[in-house]
Amino acid sequence: MPEELTLDIESLESAISKQNVPQFTLSSEELHYADLASVFEDLDDQGRSFFTQHINLDRFPNILAELPGSLIEETLERFDKTAQKEILGKLLDDDRADILQDVKAESRPQYLALLQPEEMEATRSLMRYDEDTAGGRMTTQVARLTPQMSVREALDLLKESYDSAESLARIYVVDKDERVVGKLRLRDLAFSTRSATVEQVMQEVDITILATADQEEAAQIFSKYDMTLLPVVNEYGALLGVITHDDILEILEEESTEDIEKMSGIAGEQSEETYLNTTLTTHFRRRFPWLLILALLAIASGYVMLRYENVLNSIFLLALYLPMVVAAGGNTGGQAAAMVIRAMSLGELEEGTTRKVLIKESLLGVMLGLVMGACIAVITILILPLFQPELPLAVSLGQFTIAVSVALAAQITTSTLTGALLPIGARAIKLDPAVVAAPAITTLVDISGMVIYFTAAQAILNIA
Repeated sequence: MPEELTLDIESLESAISKQNVPQFTLSSEELHYADLASVFEDLDDQGRSFFTQHINLDRFPNILAELPGSLIEETLERFDKTAQKEILGKLLDDDRADILQDVKAESRPQYLALLQPEEMEATRSLMRYDEDTAGGRMTTQVARLTPQMSVREALDLLKESYDSAESLARIYVVDKDERVVGKLRLRDLAFSTRSATVEQVMQEVDITILATADQEEAAQIFSKYDMTLLPVVNEYGALLGVITHDDILEILEEESTEDIEKMSGIAGEQSEETYLNTTLTTHFRRRFPWLLILALLAIASGYVMLRYENVLNSIFLLALYLPMVVAAGGNTGGQAAAMVIRAMSLGELEEGTTRKVLIKESLLGVMLGLVMGACIAVITILILPLFQPELPLAVSLGQFTIAVSVALAAQITTSTLTGALLPIGARAIKLDPAVVAAPAITTLVDISGMVIYFTAAQAILNIA
């Protein structure tokens, strides 16, 4: 964080703690609303009361839009009805819809009643869609033109809608049924003959997204085609709104956070609050279920060791390589899962590509297994004799090395394939692929690794 920004934030926090109104007013005007929201979130109840009493009401709508959902209603309740009406009226349609979806269902009507009729209609239309869909992310404040307009008429209309449209980077052309028929840029109009029609200036629109589509699909389209705005349509092709770049950044952050948490075995809905502001009970509730499940699964590893106790008792030196073989499986399985999940999230793996993935990961697993097995064999032959290991007379160092290397190669090959298959299988049964990633894969390949290791040792070393 830049030093100047740090000093401004410290000045604001000092003003709040000292209840210094002039200093608070000056400091709050110098900070970006996102920084003000971060400061507000970290305050205690007394500090938040001071903040809401003295903040410039023109700035608070943007601050409110940056707050986590759990703080929205209690923050709105700090203002009287007149102030609530002003705050809600100044919010962008999509931000207002998101905010009202975060308040309790029974409180929602009283906030909707504060809105102007057109604001209420736009907000209700957005709230029909789930928050994680394209419709839930779009804004309806978009500039619209018709093909028959002259450039002069179009520019005059845009002047009137300058304040209401969220962005004029792309202007969409719709027919009488509101279906998207074209797009243009403001400069296309500015540098065109005033008597020309919009239809003569516009370009075709070849990329839209259904309002019911998942927000992750919107982010993929936005990234793939380097879009500035993404038009959102209904099933009839009518323009409902647009998704902007700031919405896409939020989607990407949410999706990546969700994948990271699921790959780490963290369950439940992700918290919008910062790590330090998330309660201990929330952290516990989200982490405990997977930990318990994985702990119970790990008992199977102990059973495998118990089952092959005679193998370890015959050649205890096998215990030296057991952690390495098991860990190698977890590492390679995790790598394969991460690559497949990433490819899925980027839309690179469509239906029908499973066979190609299996062939690719099988070949890669064999290559990794053979090379890793060879490396461990060389290290064992050269280094292990220096420690004067104890081996039964019937077992040579060469046999022992072959047993370990074969087990390692088999473990890496099967783990790579398992890591690739589990996310694909999860998607096939409508589960999030990230759910079956790192923790689940590690536990499964631990068990399979022990079975492979002890079976290979028993067979190659002729252990009864």
